[in-house]
Amino acid sequence: MNWQALVDNRQRFFWVLQISGWIGYALVNYIGSKVFEMRDIYVFVIVLNAYAGCLMTVPLRYLYRRVWNAKPWILIFVVFSVSYITGTLWSVVQKYNLWEIYRHGYRPEEWFYYLQQGLDSVYIVLCWSGLYFGIKYYQLLQSERQKALKANTMAHEAQLKMLRYQLNPHFLFNTLNAISTLILVEENKDANQMVSRLSDFLRYTLNTDPIKKVPLEQELHALQLYLEIEKVRFDERLAIELDVTEQAKNALVPSLILQPLIENSIKYAIAHMDKGGKIEIKAQVFANELLLEVGDNGPGAELTDGQLSNASGVGIANTKDRLKTLYENNYSFVLSNNTPSGLKANIRVPFEKAEK
Repeated sequence: MNWQALVDNRQRFFWVLQISGWIGYALVNYIGSKVFEMRDIYVFVIVLNAYAGCLMTVPLRYLYRRVWNAKPWILIFVVFSVSYITGTLWSVVQKYNLWEIYRHGYRPEEWFYYLQQGLDSVYIVLCWSGLYFGIKYYQLLQSERQKALKANTMAHEAQLKMLRYQLNPHFLFNTLNAISTLILVEENKDANQMVSRLSDFLRYTLNTDPIKKVPLEQELHALQLYLEIEKVRFDERLAIELDVTEQAKNALVPSLILQPLIENSIKYAIAHMDKGGKIEIKAQVFANELLLEVGDNGPGAELTDGQLSNASGVGIANTKDRLKTLYENNYSFVLSNNTPSGLKANIRVPFEKAEK
């Protein structure tokens, strides 16, 4: 059992600390007896004292649990009172053990001698109480921290799902609009092909967990499904070039992270070019980072500090939000004008190798 599991199991954690603490108390007293050259029989006194202390402090746990939510002054009063009473009684037991075993049945002349010099025992019980409350507060803080982390994780996952699912209606609207256009111009065969390939692509998006990352090779397969839809519209006017290293294919990326970038290239570049155009997709691993690039040879765009000056679409904003949510500040997303013409998107994220 690991440490965190032990801490989470409060019942077992208490008994482990309780027994370990009193064993430690016995060892310290044993070492002290050797320093003061006590007889060997004193070991039995030490063991009985530790055993008595262990038993007498157990009821304090249940008492403290009952007054845990009481007002602070009540809690302080209870702790000091029961610590004094328990410590005094434990002191009586210690004296009885010492006189009965080490001094061969010695009895004091007056009974109140049993109660003398018992402050050391009271201090020990008071320290036990302080440790109990300290550990209890630590456990509560850890529990609250775990609840906060769980709530944060759930909110984080909800945000990712929202961003990821936002792509589907956006893409679906554009594709259905294209199918409608094909039907209007009576290109029913092409419209039927597009519906069939749209079905395959949507099936993939529904079967892919929007939170989990996927290997880039799987992402490229999804892109092929999407591009087959677009090729029905553009036929030979759409050219695709892939330059992806083998190492990059095994890198983990957010699902459909490249699709909105390619969709933007088609919508704002390829669709406006009479002779069509080309989209380049590159990926490589460098310095333990995955470098992704999507570029086209369209007319380009106005940029300010690596971002679109007049961005109104969903795709670019969605991509940046997903990267921010997944990687916080450990990523980069930069747009630049391609050479000799066109727009290029560069993404840098930490390299995570997919498990085979």
